[in-house]
Amino acid sequence: MSTIPQTLEAPAALSNPFADAVERGGAWRTGAVAALAWAAFGLLTWRWPNHVVGFSDWAFTAELGVAALIVGVVLFVVALAAGNVAPLRPVQEALQPAGPWLIAVPAVLALWEVLTAKSGALPTPFFAPPQALIEVYSEDWPRLGDSVLNTLKLLGIGYLLGALTGFLVGVSIGWSRAVGYWVHPVLRILGPLPATALLPITFYFFPSSYSAAAFLIALAAGFPVAVLTWSGVAGVSKSYYDVARTLGASNAFLVLRVAIPAALPQVFVGLFMGLGGSFTVLVTAEMMGVKSGLGWYLTWAQGWASYVNMYAALIVMALLFSSIITLLFKVRDRALVWQKGTLKW
Repeated sequence: MSTIPQTLEAPAALSNPFADAVERGGAWRTGAVAALAWAAFGLLTWRWPNHVVGFSDWAFTAELGVAALIVGVVLFVVALAAGNVAPLRPVQEALQPAGPWLIAVPAVLALWEVLTAKSGALPTPFFAPPQALIEVYSEDWPRLGDSVLNTLKLLGIGYLLGALTGFLVGVSIGWSRAVGYWVHPVLRILGPLPATALLPITFYFFPSSYSAAAFLIALAAGFPVAVLTWSGVAGVSKSYYDVARTLGASNAFLVLRVAIPAALPQVFVGLFMGLGGSFTVLVTAEMMGVKSGLGWYLTWAQGWASYVNMYAALIVMALLFSSIITLLFKVRDRALVWQKGTLKW
């Protein structure tokens, strides 16, 4: 009889280690460890003297250390007091999934700080400590911000034109055999060519480097969208068309209300693939001919051997492109919500 309660309680030991600690009224242990990690990074940055290179020291060292200490204190309060302080519970619930990352980030930053500012193991100017990025963002934000805006503008023009053209071409090929007869061979021959390989020809024929870059981005985005849209439309079950025709549907209705909605999962795959190709062509085009943008900023920083500015631009680029992909995921989820039960999300 005594073994029955033990058997019933056994699954509790297998519970998720990141389960809600607020409901148990206890402390969030992962958050407490993260708080100690941030505090340790802050003390290391603030109190350990820098390895001075030349006649200058790294700016914003004390500020970074104090900021990390503040983050550690906030995490410590959230980890220990959220069980008893109701306003802190939503904060803890929001931070709990990121608990391991809250430990890993200060650990990586501390190693980065030791190898650069504190010991000089990684040579300057090729490597710089985290506080050097703060200096770039605080002093060079007008140029960096203008580059971000121009990159978004160029990417938006090229990608939207390419996606729209690819979508229309894909629907036409998938629906019409006559169109497919003429366009499909062209896609098979020209589509696999890397858009960057056409840079010299494109810059010659277009009136400006900006319009040439927009065309190349559109080309990189349009090919995967066209191919996957065509595949999606051609793969729609004929029974859908038969049912719609039985109810008196016209050809326009079949295309707009049957073929395209059924092909949308494939279309979004093409949009994601085209977006990745657009990023590559965008940066390459900005490096070679466009006078403003993150790619241009990277080339400018490299020309002045300002590797800190390069790292700052790369971080901005990664965050920007990741945000755009996340936004496209949101659009896909909203557009395909009616198919959520039949798709693997």
